[in-house]
Amino acid sequence: MKYVLCVVFLGLLSACQTKQGALHQGNPAAKTRVTANKQVSNDHDGAPEGPLPTFFKKIFPTHAPLSRYGNPGAYKVKGHTYEVMTSSRGYRARGLASWYGTKFHKKRTSSGEGYNMYALTAAHKTLPLPTYVRVKNLNNGREAIVKVNDRGPFHSGRIIDLSYAAAAKLGIMSTGTAPVEIVALTSTAPGKAKPASYYLQTGAFSSKALADAQRRKISKISSSRVFVERYQKRYIVRVGPFADKRAADRLKANLKRHGVSGIFSQLM
Repeated sequence: MKYVLCVVFLGLLSACQTKQGALHQGNPAAKTRVTANKQVSNDHDGAPEGPLPTFFKKIFPTHAPLSRYGNPGAYKVKGHTYEVMTSSRGYRARGLASWYGTKFHKKRTSSGEGYNMYALTAAHKTLPLPTYVRVKNLNNGREAIVKVNDRGPFHSGRIIDLSYAAAAKLGIMSTGTAPVEIVALTSTAPGKAKPASYYLQTGAFSSKALADAQRRKISKISSSRVFVERYQKRYIVRVGPFADKRAADRLKANLKRHGVSGIFSQLM
């Protein structure tokens, strides 16, 4: 279910785990996640040993700022391009839910958070990260509020990939999948959410000198702000902000003509 792209926008959009559990009978093996610029087949995902959890830490929706990672303007998985939504306001949809568990536990999600299979979270292909949604199992009427902090599922016909805990709460462990209704929740916090802006990530370097060299080059081409950010062991070169994706795409095309490749837009 999860990603192929850019999460640091360095290139990471999700993560996989090394711990393997028995594949849930209702959970087809061919799930895929986007992680570290490559697609990883999740052939051995499953539930942890022991009884299903019965206690779940309650989620309180808030107006959280957009994650700096996991919100590109668009990304591509298995040849299909997904446009990331700039707002979740008014979002309501129905479709098939699946879940993911042990293989991805403690691995990085598209938003940069660690995946905790015991927390009420989920992955969605296009909702902004993070987004809080109410998920209702249409088979049994059970509901859960979850935090969408990851990308996926990319298996055909799936609309949302739930954490192990969320799947247990909704009662879909016995079947592996279930028809659900998803409703984006309005924040209970006062005030308005910060408007989203587009940026270009033009490079990710292990050397600050190389990042500074690219920053100087781009500064000669564009009047937009160019800056370098440290992320883990990388130096990320970004340009922006831009008010809309079209402005970002125009500069992206111009930079390509000047030999700057590997650029992608980010929604932040």
